[in-house]
Amino acid sequence: MVTLQLRQISVPPGHRVLFHDVSWLEFEAILEELGEHRASRIAYSQGILEIRMPLPEHEFNKEIIGDMVKILLEELEIDRECFGSTTFKRQSMLQGIEPDNCFYIQNSALMIGKKRIDLSIDPPPDLAIEVDLTSKTQLEVYEALGVPEIWRYENNQLMINVLEDGKYVESAISPTFPNLPIIEAISEYCEQSQTAGTSQTLRLFRKWVRKKITL
Repeated sequence: MVTLQLRQISVPPGHRVLFHDVSWLEFEAILEELGEHRASRIAYSQGILEIRMPLPEHEFNKEIIGDMVKILLEELEIDRECFGSTTFKRQSMLQGIEPDNCFYIQNSALMIGKKRIDLSIDPPPDLAIEVDLTSKTQLEVYEALGVPEIWRYENNQLMINVLEDGKYVESAISPTFPNLPIIEAISEYCEQSQTAGTSQTLRLFRKWVRKKITL
């Protein structure tokens, strides 16, 4: 058997590496070795570990979508705690994931001041955001962890998945923002940002939100 150390493995941007038959203890050790300050993302499900390295396009989209969620919550005066790409894991289910971005909204008060998350006692995030560019979101991991709502952005289009009876179903509306056409708006402003730039797009998005909530 040939054993390689993580420092010997390089994942180019836009690519991923799969490891099979990875035990939970090995997964925990890999997380510790990788550390918290890194660009790579991980997903772990029933012994299969994925390490992927996002492209700049991926990072741009996840940032601007996260910024638009913050604008929505600010303008609607809804409290939130943002936990970014925190590692969420549950040993009893042999599942772990790092979303591109995530928010505690309904459970925001419970998460104030939290420095570490333990899903055996803490709730999962209320909203997770994933940008699918070179790999697909592992919905089965989010299902196992019980994340109520996921936004997936792929091919210039937003898709919303809502957890119902332990399984995700595609939804035309966001339960977090039920009175706004979120799919159309996020998709449109993400595309607009490619020509107008981030700052101008976010200013226009804020104006759109204010107009919608005062109608």
